[in-house]
Amino acid sequence: MNLAQNNLGSETSPYLVQHRDNPVHWQPWSSDILAAAKAANKPILLSVGYAACHWCHVMAHESFEDDGIAALMNELFINIKLDREERPDLDALYQNALALLGQQGGWPLTMFLTPDGEPFWGGTYFPKEARYGRPGFDDVLKTVARIYAEKQDDVRHNVSQISNALIKMNRATVGSIPSLEMIDRCGQSCLQIMDRENGGTSGAPKFPQPSLLSFIWRTAVRTGDDELKGIVTHSLDRMCQGGIYDHLGGGFARYAVDDQWLVPHFEKMLYDNAQLIDLMCDVWRVDANPLYAKRVEETITWILREMRITGGAFTASLDADSEGVEGKFYVWSEAEIDAVLGADADLFKKFYDISKDGNWEGHNILNRTASGLTLSDDATEAKLAELRAKLLTERAKRIRPGWDDKALTDWNAMTIAAFAEAAMTFHRADWLDYAKLAFGFVTNSLMKDGRFLHSYRDGRVQHAGMLEDYAHMIRAALRLYECFGEEAYLRAAIDWTAMVESLFADAQGGYFQSASDADDLIIRQKPFMDNAVPSGNAIMAQNLAKLFALTGENKYRDQAEITLSAFAGRIGEQFPNMPGLLMAAEMLQNPVQIVLIANERSQTFLEMRRAIFGQYLPNRAITILSDGDPLPDGHPAQGKTAIQAKETAYVCQGPVCSAPVTNVGDLTKLLAGLPATAS
Repeated sequence: MNLAQNNLGSETSPYLVQHRDNPVHWQPWSSDILAAAKAANKPILLSVGYAACHWCHVMAHESFEDDGIAALMNELFINIKLDREERPDLDALYQNALALLGQQGGWPLTMFLTPDGEPFWGGTYFPKEARYGRPGFDDVLKTVARIYAEKQDDVRHNVSQISNALIKMNRATVGSIPSLEMIDRCGQSCLQIMDRENGGTSGAPKFPQPSLLSFIWRTAVRTGDDELKGIVTHSLDRMCQGGIYDHLGGGFARYAVDDQWLVPHFEKMLYDNAQLIDLMCDVWRVDANPLYAKRVEETITWILREMRITGGAFTASLDADSEGVEGKFYVWSEAEIDAVLGADADLFKKFYDISKDGNWEGHNILNRTASGLTLSDDATEAKLAELRAKLLTERAKRIRPGWDDKALTDWNAMTIAAFAEAAMTFHRADWLDYAKLAFGFVTNSLMKDGRFLHSYRDGRVQHAGMLEDYAHMIRAALRLYECFGEEAYLRAAIDWTAMVESLFADAQGGYFQSASDADDLIIRQKPFMDNAVPSGNAIMAQNLAKLFALTGENKYRDQAEITLSAFAGRIGEQFPNMPGLLMAAEMLQNPVQIVLIANERSQTFLEMRRAIFGQYLPNRAITILSDGDPLPDGHPAQGKTAIQAKETAYVCQGPVCSAPVTNVGDLTKLLAGLPATAS
């Protein structure tokens, strides 16, 4: 490959393609490029971002499109451009390195590496010229190159310090698996970091953090803590009615830049919306707030309308920018609203906070927090829906934000699971069909030689599957198994779990993010803290706990315990960042094993299944059987059969199972009366 030219032209990543015409001699990340950097004995400038990233665009326009800056970069460095969504393992590695340098992470990530890929200095966004308290990028380039050339001892010292710290981060901090009592204390202690006035965690910016809210909700429901329940519902209400939600098109933005949920960072990511659908389903089962049902429906409608490709897979994101301006696609002037809605404009402006001066930089971000956190009466809501439809039609004439149309295995799996959950919660068979279609796409198009690949676009599949890909596909398979009772889904989950043990397991406990045959990382990392998405270790621990409950095979319990123990020593100090592992520990100790026996998919069967999914049972493990099909030996309901050839359900907690129930009324009563913990 010719390093004296930009070589991004043949890449599929929309983010990399955005930079193919830069005068910078960008190279894609590969072992060959690393070898070439080593042969040239030149340091590497690694720039990491993603297609929907606003500040990535800013730095590109200011510096990477500038001939003078590009000439400096080409002279002094081997320049590599990386899409963080295609290689989250590399992004996580170098984000951690930046944190070890005492700097705040984020994107664009700008890291300086030795020719071996070892980080020695870095930052995030650098302006072309010094401002915001940051040095100008040209000065940064010259200074780093001079240090690399003249102060090799300092460089080696930094490399050694960072590398040792990265290795230390992977070491297990072994502890006891948290008891249910400790899990409850952690959940209740989360109140300390929550914003009781505005919802979410305190301060700005505000991220949705669905994993944390899911954990708090579990604790609240199990312990009957109304204060905990209130902080979750208030957070959801503020998000659902705030500016972070797209009131015309549906779907949530990645975060709000303020502490009121008003001003979104306008990019819309698939993974946020998948997790929020799941969360709203969980909360709705207890709270039954019609606002959540409406937002689930609207968000799924948006995903189906704007985030799918041929074959049924779901795509990654929509950009924050259009026409080079952040949020331009989404905001309105009062005059525009008046022109489209005419005599109905006043009603709309009252409910959606529209004014002449606007609520953000002279523009209006649609939000309903000023008019209340609940829906209005049915007639008013019907009229507002009609007006929103008119504005959506008008908005469709605008120049759209960029669309990152690659399909990622883990994000698709999260969305498959969310669609299945929403389908069962709100009785939408069509959503379940979409989940099955996307599941088929991933298993047919994102697997090669029995292993997952991570990214698909334009018929090309690339990048080895990572822990999150396997973990989330196992979770999706288990959820579909609970919906249908089809053995193929359980078998897939079991087979993929065996692959995780083979490819990712660490003998010291836990799982590495990258497979054992990955050859382009200086260190394989073991993520255990939940960020915008839950950690791969958390999802695997949850999967293992559910597999133990479904199969009775002790190896899954053992593997779950090993994983939980490997990170349990950090829970006392870092529990707000580890909700996924805490939820796995709860599932392992307190499963609700439900067996539904039915020879035909009769109306009674459908109603009984609906009753099961209608209850909030976060630790459920559902097995659907025909009469005479065996349960595994370790299952507490093993040997139990249908009563008088009727549809029959058994509900088990711990080693104790209920008497059989054969109608939906008794089953609903039984599920509603389950104790918070098994005796």
